[in-house]
Amino acid sequence: MSPTDADAVIIGAGVIGASIGYELSRRGWRTLNVDALPAAGYGSTSSSSAIVRFSYSTYTGVAMAWEGMHYWADWAGHLGADDERGLARFVQNGMVLLKEPGGHHERCVPLFDQVGIPYEDWDAAELARQLPTFDTGSFGPPTTADNDAFWADAQRQLDGGIWTPDAGYVNDPQLAAHNLQRAAEACGARFRFSTSVTAIERRQGRVSGVQLSDGSVVDTRVVVNVAGPHSGAINALAGLAGSMRIGTRALRHEVHHVPAPANTTADRTTQVADGDTGIYLRPEVGGTLVVGSLDPACDTQQEWVEDPDNFNRAVTATGFERQVLRAARRLPDLAVPNRPLGLAALYDVADDWIPVYDRTDLHGFYVAIGTSGNQFKNAGVAGHCMAELIGAVEGGQDHDAEPVVVTGRYTGLPVDLGVFRRNRVVHADSSFSVHG
Repeated sequence: MSPTDADAVIIGAGVIGASIGYELSRRGWRTLNVDALPAAGYGSTSSSSAIVRFSYSTYTGVAMAWEGMHYWADWAGHLGADDERGLARFVQNGMVLLKEPGGHHERCVPLFDQVGIPYEDWDAAELARQLPTFDTGSFGPPTTADNDAFWADAQRQLDGGIWTPDAGYVNDPQLAAHNLQRAAEACGARFRFSTSVTAIERRQGRVSGVQLSDGSVVDTRVVVNVAGPHSGAINALAGLAGSMRIGTRALRHEVHHVPAPANTTADRTTQVADGDTGIYLRPEVGGTLVVGSLDPACDTQQEWVEDPDNFNRAVTATGFERQVLRAARRLPDLAVPNRPLGLAALYDVADDWIPVYDRTDLHGFYVAIGTSGNQFKNAGVAGHCMAELIGAVEGGQDHDAEPVVVTGRYTGLPVDLGVFRRNRVVHADSSFSVHG
């Protein structure tokens, strides 16, 4: 491939951008991934909790997550290429979705049945037996620690939990992106790092090339915007600002690390989605727990970021106290450290927290944006779906009038990409949050 042309330029080399590069290149496309950072997966990907779970609010969301899990379970087979750094590992330790009245499980379980996802429905007694170190009282709805209700004793027990044994997490999200880079390169793909896109060139209503920060121009008829929190700026370069019904914004989010109580080893799992307190938990290497937020309604001070290159990357004492104190309600033996440990990163949040995988009004310009902190798990299937979408649209299919439906490689399930269109109505059934 000439350094001055490509069949497709993918802007971004996070886990989804690298996956799209791999899927297109394995189909014979000459691809170039361009990323402003120094290596694959150095942006939001590296900060992901990397949880693989199925608790989505729509059939297509659940089906895509179930299909996506199979990529991680067959990671070496999917890649078909070696990586000198080794391969990311899928830790399949299961997950419990706690049940509370009106909880997220009420939407998920019927969808699990439709898709065919294995699960166990635990009642309150079974939940207490399976998680003996957890306080299974009901403290909800979530509130802030400065509210007296936060400290009140539970008046009842949780209804139980939904256990999905096939859930888990990926141990090294940045390595996973590097694995995809190496797999793409084995198919002839190229990657350029520490390089920004400064302009999208257009001719007669379609993409014709991209200008790069070193002054060079790459001729191409296809550009894919997978720029994460910078996706809005890239859309603006293409003249598409405000052209989509679904908007995206960058949201600062914190995830915290705390030492796991020694006695949690008796529990079947410490990977929990807890809508009753507004947090999620998962184990981490080194005997720690990752504590993340489900963005409960009481947390009104969401930090939207205008400039994704300029935000506070350090965790705050306020955020740490909020989330870790919630975790301590659920884990009474949790020792709360004196200083906050963890990381802060940006989500590229869509208006309904459902991604936009679509074409755009500029021919040849595609988007995989608005991933809202919950699409790492879908990297494999998202890459496949975007490659199928691009191939169909470039082949003449009118995706706006006749949405592309992709058949899952592993499960055979249909994934209707019309659900992820840029001009959809905000999806009322979305959870408007992230469960990791």
